[in-house]
Amino acid sequence: MAQIEQSDKGGKKKKGTQKKMQIHVDFTPMVDMNMLLITFFMLCTTMIKSQTLQITLPTNEKVEQEQMNKAKESEAITLIVSTARKDNGEVARDDDGRAKNVVYYYTGQPQLVDDNNDGVLEDSNLQKEVFLGNDGSTQRGIRKILHDRNKQVLTKINDLKVKWRNKEFSSNKDKNDSIYQAMAKEIRNDSTLTRPVVVIKATPEASWESLISALDEMQINQISRYQIDNINHNDSLMIEAYQRKHGNN
Repeated sequence: MAQIEQSDKGGKKKKGTQKKMQIHVDFTPMVDMNMLLITFFMLCTTMIKSQTLQITLPTNEKVEQEQMNKAKESEAITLIVSTARKDNGEVARDDDGRAKNVVYYYTGQPQLVDDNNDGVLEDSNLQKEVFLGNDGSTQRGIRKILHDRNKQVLTKINDLKVKWRNKEFSSNKDKNDSIYQAMAKEIRNDSTLTRPVVVIKATPEASWESLISALDEMQINQISRYQIDNINHNDSLMIEAYQRKHGNN
């Protein structure tokens, strides 16, 4: 509440002198009102729903230890990611400034060719690809390799996506999304479908970007059975044999 106080210091005043007034405003009620309004809006306002990225996590299906050690050769594929580096250890980049990441891969068990029995491989079933995006609707690079090996799952999920986009599961967006995610998860974990088992490894030269690119391919190709493992001696010998035979390009 505002109060007006008249200043009167006493003494003789000149004729026509204006009286000085001091105005005091009490803001306590205003502060109380602001706190009430803040409390009201906090209780009545709907907060923005957080936007989270849906990722394909590795499956938690129970597998016997013997089965884990003996994955079907037709389903197994091993990726070994690496990054080209300069003499000073810096990541080599192309003309567009992109890191020169490569991915070696082999399917099934490693096939080592050591005709001289000297521990130096002449050849193996190792092959080399790069990380490339789609050319329109056509997959390229390692994405095509993984896409073709998980084709049954991707075909079913693509059919499911059509129903999801048309909101055939529910007219409610949140419910439509949750039903789609649950059904897509069932498809990814369907043991009756041909699904790859991917083992991802990294060379000492590999950058974080190359490893993340490999994990991105798991999400893009809806692969649920994958793991990150350490590179071993045979993997290194296979890469050395490939580079001797084909060069580093």
